[in-house]
Amino acid sequence: MCVIETSPVVETRRLVLRAPASQDVPAIARLANDHDIARMTKRMPHPFGQGDAQDFVIAVAAQNPARAMTFLIEHEDHGPVGVIGLFKDEDRVPETGYWIGREFWGRGLATEALEGALVWASKRWKRRALVAGHFADNPASGRVLEKAGFLYTGEMRRAFSRARKADIDTRMMVWLA
Repeated sequence: MCVIETSPVVETRRLVLRAPASQDVPAIARLANDHDIARMTKRMPHPFGQGDAQDFVIAVAAQNPARAMTFLIEHEDHGPVGVIGLFKDEDRVPETGYWIGREFWGRGLATEALEGALVWASKRWKRRALVAGHFADNPASGRVLEKAGFLYTGEMRRAFSRARKADIDTRMMVWLA
């Protein structure tokens, strides 16, 4: 018997979390090419063009699913609106990170996507804890994490922002299933 492993799909009330594909490249490039988004992430460059989006889709397809899972966040009416990922990094437990396109801010989409990803992580990936950090100058991301059940650890780290080309104070949080 041949078993073909497929990428997971997570459905929430308004969203589908799924693997990004080549047809998503234009939307990812358009949404991600925003300095105010990139500057609040560790890994996203700015500017962010079609080539960056293509490289991103290829990198996600090559991820080891035991160490990382990245989802495109797709809205039922608007199509792609952002990205959320879970990955092993320097911590003993996996980390999560996300971004939402500016035109979709303030609609609860990041919280909804994060809650869906947490259910997936606990049920399918068998994770009982995740960490996350948000740059100290991005309290909105902290509110998203709090609404999804993350708690502040009291730890402040310096994390490199590729778009800013600088180390930024980062407030660490933890989620326990």
